[in-house]
Amino acid sequence: MSWIRRRWTAAEADFWTKEDYLTFIISPLVYVMLMIGTALSMLLRWYGFLLLGVGVVLFLLMIWVIDPKLKAISGDYEHKQKHYLEDLEKIARWEK
Repeated sequence: MSWIRRRWTAAEADFWTKEDYLTFIISPLVYVMLMIGTALSMLLRWYGFLLLGVGVVLFLLMIWVIDPKLKAISGDYEHKQKHYLEDLEKIARWEK
């Protein structure tokens, strides 16, 4: 799947791309399949187990697609937050 980008900078990950749209389409399908699949599996229907399996596979695909973007954005946020808290600590101690 070379058409799915796996490496992002925080600035690049901040914009909507085809990976976001793909996740936007897959996420409601995952929700519906997991809910209906679970209910039908409890009733021991074979197609409930099938829907549950497809929902799990789609969920794993969705995570595989969007996780690199989320990690890039999260890492940048943590970096900015760390520097902000350090500056706030200096201000609180009257070091500036």
